[in-house]
Amino acid sequence: MPNLVDRLSRGMAVLGGSILTVLVILIFVSVLGRGLSTFGHWDWLESVAPGFAAWVVGTGVGPVTGDFEIVESGIAFAIFCFLPICQLYSGHATVDVFTSLMPARVTQMLQTLWEIVLTAVLILITVRLLEGTLEKYSRGQTTFLLQYPVWWAYAASFGAAVVTSLVGVYCAAARVLELVSGRAILPGSGGAVH
Repeated sequence: MPNLVDRLSRGMAVLGGSILTVLVILIFVSVLGRGLSTFGHWDWLESVAPGFAAWVVGTGVGPVTGDFEIVESGIAFAIFCFLPICQLYSGHATVDVFTSLMPARVTQMLQTLWEIVLTAVLILITVRLLEGTLEKYSRGQTTFLLQYPVWWAYAASFGAAVVTSLVGVYCAAARVLELVSGRAILPGSGGAVH
């Protein structure tokens, strides 16, 4: 089971990284197109080299239509793709100013409690994403420029959130087992590395 959860978490992280890479390329192409279009419409260029300016404008270069809609959806999905590995390896930001002064057993109990609370929050977010997906689907809401259904982005994020919730349940159960048995189960359970 640990290997399956680890592979699933890593696979989701690779998927999220791939999505971010595509989004970076999309933004680069869009900004480059916007810059070339602005360059072609520049008054100085039109007065000095009107033929060249007309050619640049005539090529149809410009920003990618709906780039911000794609980025908005893609970033949301990528965030949910990174959450499973962050959960599995306890990569969430923590402030341990006070807990570092407490006995190890108390710290472990707090860590277990917060793992359970975070898992409950992840499940709540997943349920709300499902409700949002169904609502967007029933209303037929589309994006402004590209006119693609909004529920697609919600559904993709919901799928990644389901994986996150499953990993969260595994981590919460593992923390409880670690607390009861005294042996390390999750990666990095031997103590925080700073």
